[in-house]
Amino acid sequence: MTLQQLKYVIAIADSGSVNSAARNLYVSQPSLSSAVKELEEEIGFELFYRSNRGVTVTAEGEEFLNYARQVGEQYALLEDRFVAGRSKKKFSVSTQHYTFAINAFVEMVRRVGMEEYDFSILETRTYECVENVRDHKSELGILYLDEFNEKYLTKLFEENNLEFHPLRDCATCVYL
Repeated sequence: MTLQQLKYVIAIADSGSVNSAARNLYVSQPSLSSAVKELEEEIGFELFYRSNRGVTVTAEGEEFLNYARQVGEQYALLEDRFVAGRSKKKFSVSTQHYTFAINAFVEMVRRVGMEEYDFSILETRTYECVENVRDHKSELGILYLDEFNEKYLTKLFEENNLEFHPLRDCATCVYL
């Protein structure tokens, strides 16, 4: 079973005619019929009832077509995602749950738009945030640095060959 055969079967079912499908696919009718016949032999049942008025899908063919369409859709997603020139640029941010970071991220997405980029924000723990930036899962990590964790985070940044750049000074707040 090939992807091409699945495309052929879908085209025939959509057009209701082998001749129409052949014209739409720019292949000869005998070539198209032969490919479908080979597929039917491989799967062990007929996909279409053939008559002088065209073709209709068999009951087994309907179930087969449902799966074939899903495979076709998944293939189209793969093409869109990985074929050069079609995929969007990625921008991901890892952060602990900071309201200011989430609000800033949402505002950035609103301003930039989603036509050119696939945006994602990952709420993680401190070490995972560093790992995500180190492993290029995120382009940016947002962490809170204070006197309590400065020595640990500075060492972590150095070990992972990362740089820390302060966004702003904040006071520690506790919500009760």
